[in-house]
Amino acid sequence: MALHCAVLSFNFVSLRPQASGQSHRFLGPSSFLRKCSAKASVFSSSSPARFRLQGGGLKALESGNGPLESDESPLVVCFGEMLIDFVPTTSGLSLAEAPAFKKAPGGAPANVAVGIARLGGSSAFIGKVGEDEFGYMLADILKENNVNNEGMRFDPGARTALAFVTLRKDGEREFMFYRNPSADMLLQESELDLDLIKKAKIFHYGSISLITEPCKSAHIAAAKAAKDAGVILSYDPNLRLPLWPSAESAREGILSIWDTADIIKISEEEIYFLTQGEDPYDDNVVRKLYHQNLKLLLVTEGPEGCRYYTKEFSGRVKGLKVEPVDTTGAGDAFVAGILSQLASDTSLLQDEGLLRDALRFANACGALTVTERGAIPALPTRETVHSALLKSVA
Repeated sequence: MALHCAVLSFNFVSLRPQASGQSHRFLGPSSFLRKCSAKASVFSSSSPARFRLQGGGLKALESGNGPLESDESPLVVCFGEMLIDFVPTTSGLSLAEAPAFKKAPGGAPANVAVGIARLGGSSAFIGKVGEDEFGYMLADILKENNVNNEGMRFDPGARTALAFVTLRKDGEREFMFYRNPSADMLLQESELDLDLIKKAKIFHYGSISLITEPCKSAHIAAAKAAKDAGVILSYDPNLRLPLWPSAESAREGILSIWDTADIIKISEEEIYFLTQGEDPYDDNVVRKLYHQNLKLLLVTEGPEGCRYYTKEFSGRVKGLKVEPVDTTGAGDAFVAGILSQLASDTSLLQDEGLLRDALRFANACGALTVTERGAIPALPTRETVHSALLKSVA
């Protein structure tokens, strides 16, 4: 695939010098018509059923008034970045060694939005992309996946972000980001769809949107509007150190909004980073990150599953064993899995049995995503997850 030759700033995981350059404006043909088309939103999706493992089988759980109808499906609004991931066509190679790349839509908040919709839930995405071919493609992908994209904005002067990502032979992921700046960094507070945010049951976000202005102010304003409207706030820091000016600024930025979240999902590596080297497997260390207003803290452990912490209880739920191909998007699929269940029944936060069942479902979502390349293309359907869970208890 040929890319435009504009020189863009990139950040690389390994300790090499960073290069930068100018980003050039690029407008696709018939941009006005395509922009209008891309902004069309899709609301309809079926409601996610909850399932509980009982007696070796999978049993559907209904609410007191019966299953939710599609027009009553609680909305999850995801805020932040959406970009193009370039994934090597050959596994186990460094970015420099890869012979070719396959483009795939990505960006953690957008992954979660599509993941929820693919599981039968109702979701929306708020963020900014470039007024370019990739930006239109991403808007169309959201629409095709039944994600409400009316909160998307298009920047005529900045390009859609790109990320090259691969899993090396040593199991480590390697990233290279092109943003100088990319359109997602330029979302302004005045461009927020506050009505959409206030309609949500859950408002989900990461930390990348906190790195630079004006997006940082837009992020804080959006979260405040959601909180004031009684919306549940869900936070996945999604640490990407190469995007921050320094490790210290990343730590400070991530923790700056920590105490406002109702639900936080973190990885073992993020615990190690945020606590400056303390043992991520020590419950006492994890509890240091549990603030007084938090309702649920989730710690993902890759193939091993996850841990959960509330004020009343804590525990571990084992993961689903699969043969991994590409781990990109696994954490986002996990988040989509748990939020899709929580949006339909917030009593999960008080009932440990129901929470464990929901986390088994979420673990399966994450596991199935690593069996294919790319993030959004690999996100599973509800039927696929149920089938995998049935096989696991057979």
